[in-house]
Amino acid sequence: MKILIIEDEQELAQSIADYLAGENYLCEFAATFDEAVEKISIYEYDCILLDLMLPGGNGMAILEELKKQQKQEGVIIISAKGAMEDKIAGLQLGADDYLAKPFHLPELAARIYSVIRRKNFGNANTVIFNELKIDLPAKTVSVNEEPVPLTKKEFNLLLYFIGNKNRVISKMALAEHLSGDIADMLDNFDFVYAHIKNLKRKLTEAGAGNYLKTVYGTGYKWEV
Repeated sequence: MKILIIEDEQELAQSIADYLAGENYLCEFAATFDEAVEKISIYEYDCILLDLMLPGGNGMAILEELKKQQKQEGVIIISAKGAMEDKIAGLQLGADDYLAKPFHLPELAARIYSVIRRKNFGNANTVIFNELKIDLPAKTVSVNEEPVPLTKKEFNLLLYFIGNKNRVISKMALAEHLSGDIADMLDNFDFVYAHIKNLKRKLTEAGAGNYLKTVYGTGYKWEV
C-alpha cells in the first residue's frame, strides 16, 4: 500500500514514514504545495496524509485539486490547526479523517488502515475471494484454509489486484506501487515480472484458481 505524506516538517514526515514502513506501507513525500500537486497529478496512492500549512499554499486547496481531478485516494488531514471549524471545513471539502498534531503514530496507522479498508475492501477486516482468504490486520493469506506464505511485496501486489478487480493494471502502475516514484528511473520491469511470477506460483501451488491474467502488451488483470 502506497502513502503520500504531504508535510513540510521533514523530521516528522520521516518519523511517520519509518513507523509506517514497519506496517508494510510504502511512503513518498511532498514538502511544498507545488510538489504535492505534481505528485497527486502523476501518481496514485492508497492514502494521502495532508498537512494544511505548506510552503506555497494551503492544504485545503489540495483537497479541491483532488476533487477537480476526480481522484479517489483516501485523505487524512494531519494539522496543528485543531479548531472545530478547521476540522469541519476539511471534512466538508472531502477529507476522510482529521487528526490534530501532536498525535501518536499507532493512532495514525490505525486511521490509515481504517480509511483504506473502507475504500478498498468494503470496510471488512477479512477479504474472501472464493477459496482465497486474506486477513488484513494479520497480513496473512490462506487458500482453502491452508496458509500461503507471501513476502511483503507479494502481499501488497495481491491486495492491489483484488482492490482493482477486472481492471487492467499497467506494468508502470505496478512498478510505482511497489517502488514509488523511483519507478520513473527504472530501465526495465524485471522486478515486477519476478514478483508477479512468484505470487502466481504460490497461489496456484496452494490450489487457488488462475485469476491473475497477463494482458499482453499492456499489463495484468485480476479477472473475476
